[in-house]
Amino acid sequence: MSGWPLWGVLTPGEPAQLEDRARSIVMTEMDQELGKKQPFEVIPGRGRYHAIVGADLSEMGAEMQLAEELSLEVDEPVYSIDRANDPWTVLSWRNGAMDVLEVDPDALASSLGCPLPGKTVPSDSPERKPLRSAALIEGLRAQEAQRALEEEYGEPLSPGRLRLEDTPQGLRISSTTGSIGFAHITLSERFPHATGYSVIASPSLDWFFVTKIRGGEGIEEFVQPPNIFPNYPVASTIKGEISPERILAALGIPAEWFRNE
Repeated sequence: MSGWPLWGVLTPGEPAQLEDRARSIVMTEMDQELGKKQPFEVIPGRGRYHAIVGADLSEMGAEMQLAEELSLEVDEPVYSIDRANDPWTVLSWRNGAMDVLEVDPDALASSLGCPLPGKTVPSDSPERKPLRSAALIEGLRAQEAQRALEEEYGEPLSPGRLRLEDTPQGLRISSTTGSIGFAHITLSERFPHATGYSVIASPSLDWFFVTKIRGGEGIEEFVQPPNIFPNYPVASTIKGEISPERILAALGIPAEWFRNE
């Protein structure tokens, strides 16, 4: 594995068979015939569960594709892990359906007998610097958004947990932690006619992801560099802009927010 794994799948099975099955899911026949390097590595565990991991941001989304497909073939749950963001995202999959888990991915992997590699990478390594996220939701005000989120969470928003700001472009969502979690999805579900834009970016904006959402679902995405496994139809522009800086300006989101301090 060249680099700290950014995504992974924890699944039961037999390592050699899992590698063949994973290859058939994420690689085309032409890719395999041309000898293209597979974008993952299988790490055998000590028991029934094993890890499938990848270290390239351009492959983000492969973990969900793999977990969904593999969960249709086994009785036990399959877990997908996104370690590119902070906090990390862990999903449990059964029969193609997913649930969000509030667990530490390393603890989960260790409990299943297949620890994730890469713990020895220094915390200041560029590969471990987390991406940051923010969002814009058009046609929504901060006051009604806060009320909806507090109803969803069942408690008042703690100071600093989220920043909800009214801007000329719409409701801007950010966080002092650098991650807005699933707040934008929750609000998109609560206000299905509003259009939202979720932004995830690296400090230098060399990795830049924008997902356009409506009704809690992604409807298209803009990604630089292009994602090998796009989750949604690919957009060539956002608000008519193609550079990360100009897209952020059009959305009213300061580029400085994505710098890791």
